Amino acid sequence: MRKLFLLLLLLLSMGLFAGYVKNVIYFIGDGMGLNHLILSSYLESRELNIMKAPNLAMTMTFSANSNVTDSAAAGTALAAGYKTNNGMIGMLPDGTVISNIAEIAAEKGIKTGIVVTCRVTHATPAAFYGHVTSRKDENTLAEQLVNSPLTVAFGGGWRHFVPTGGKRKDGKDLIAVAKENGFDYITTKTEMLNYDGDRVLGLFAYSHLKAVSERSGEEPMLPEMVSKALDILSKDGEPFFLMVEGSQIDWEAHGNDVYGVWKEVVEFDNAVKVALDFAEKHPDTLIVITADHETGGLGLSTGGYTMNLEKIRSDYTRTADWILANFKTEEEIKEAVKVYFNVELTEEDFVFFRTEKAKSFYGASNALGRILSNKVDIGWTTFDHTGAPVPVFAFGPGSEYFEGIMDNTQIPRLIGFLAGYELISPVNTVPPVGVH
Repeated sequence: MRKLFLLLLLLLSMGLFAGYVKNVIYFIGDGMGLNHLILSSYLESRELNIMKAPNLAMTMTFSANSNVTDSAAAGTALAAGYKTNNGMIGMLPDGTVISNIAEIAAEKGIKTGIVVTCRVTHATPAAFYGHVTSRKDENTLAEQLVNSPLTVAFGGGWRHFVPTGGKRKDGKDLIAVAKENGFDYITTKTEMLNYDGDRVLGLFAYSHLKAVSERSGEEPMLPEMVSKALDILSKDGEPFFLMVEGSQIDWEAHGNDVYGVWKEVVEFDNAVKVALDFAEKHPDTLIVITADHETGGLGLSTGGYTMNLEKIRSDYTRTADWILANFKTEEEIKEAVKVYFNVELTEEDFVFFRTEKAKSFYGASNALGRILSNKVDIGWTTFDHTGAPVPVFAFGPGSEYFEGIMDNTQIPRLIGFLAGYELISPVNTVPPVGVH
């Protein structure tokens, strides 16, 4: 962490001061490695908005107890500047509660918000308001959210906030609590687009929002949520902090689903464009884009010096999850894959499909994603997270200081320093597991 402290001294010596940045928009592409971006750029036949950043760094993602992090530990590092154990949110491995950058900003009167396409009680968003020993404790996280200082919270997961029809067994009506605490409550895209209040909790689905390739009707798109959040947070001209997660890039990568990854990355990139347009009119806005970890070990080829990008563009039209949700027998699946991917599944493919299906709840969709990726020469090493470093892109004032190889704990500390709400405790310098 010596590099970070030297950097802060350098900034001070240059006459920079707390408050150098007014607004912060912090994007986290869950599971998004550099190859996920490059593949999507190839498929779009254009440079993604994210890739236009003038400043680029790479960041290490290991947690306190593993070289391969989960989203809870990574979210805590990105929100609070500390390493913790996989599964823990807003706490050190010994259970000590630690403040995150959104909480510290709110203490200084800064408006704060989170916008996600998963449940708002999922690991990454929860790291910006929550403190639990286990990420699975989403009922407690819901209670912590409605009692938090957040100004805006958009996403899914009303099942953890209501006394009936959801996942709560304690009878607590957290929507009522949220209203008592000054939140307005909305549940549809139409309500969101017409909203003109000052503090809002928007829960647009029972659980997660649908995948972007299937989302329609009253579930809003990520760019729409970001646009409305920016309207609310900036309406009085005061500083704000907003965290935006492209939540489902990770899930599509877990499923080795090349089509799904492409579409989720593009939605995330479109949300970044909304932020860039805002920053063009508000040049004192810092935009930082990173990931919590890489998922899937995505490889841009399976050999033979080729990727069949044109086939993906022209023939791949659905996710593997969608196929398996709508077609059940092997014969139905085979016919659906022919219709929606123009791919003929072989008996060898079905041997692999049956083997993986037997391994886990997600085994069938993982297997079909891997098979369809192989058909277009896109490779994966795992259905899980990897320990690969992930990129950091930055735009705006102070963006030039995001450079080189960083640790994920350095990102919120640098953001806080530039914006004037520093994470006050020293970094717990945990080395990668096995490195002493």
